[in-house]
Amino acid sequence: MQKSNRPEITAILSLSIQRHIDERNDPRIYWAREVTFDYATDKAIRVDYMRFKPVNNTVSGIEKGDFYCYEVKSSVEDFHSKNGHNFLGDYNYYVMPEDVYEKVKNEIPYGVGVYVPDGKHYRGEWYNLRSVKKAARRDRARPVSEMLLMMFRSAARDCIDRRRK
Repeated sequence: MQKSNRPEITAILSLSIQRHIDERNDPRIYWAREVTFDYATDKAIRVDYMRFKPVNNTVSGIEKGDFYCYEVKSSVEDFHSKNGHNFLGDYNYYVMPEDVYEKVKNEIPYGVGVYVPDGKHYRGEWYNLRSVKKAARRDRARPVSEMLLMMFRSAARDCIDRRRK
């Protein structure tokens, strides 16, 4: 990934993780960006990207589904900021340039995985992503219903924003 300024790096990493999550805009892939929890409290947190992967579409398959959380970090300074280390999922990942990963890899918590850019995708202006550290499954503290509601709210916000444009 070529050197650039932080907003541009964040934008390309964000597009890359969106395409990684759902390359073909498949309606059977459930995801949202900027998912906020504990909204309107002093403990509000926002997850950059979330994906829900049910086992199947039965009640028990949904209840047993997994949530994947992704936090985009464009620089070492961004990584060291207090913002954006909100890992609420069953599987949690950072998405960052490989040079940033090399500088902070010993600071990444156990169980948190990392994706880095791995060459431009042949179909667009985003990067393929490669896992350099696999996430370990953990038991999340929040119920499926809350997680899905917050994802739904964020996805609905994006849908409304697109209609206004």
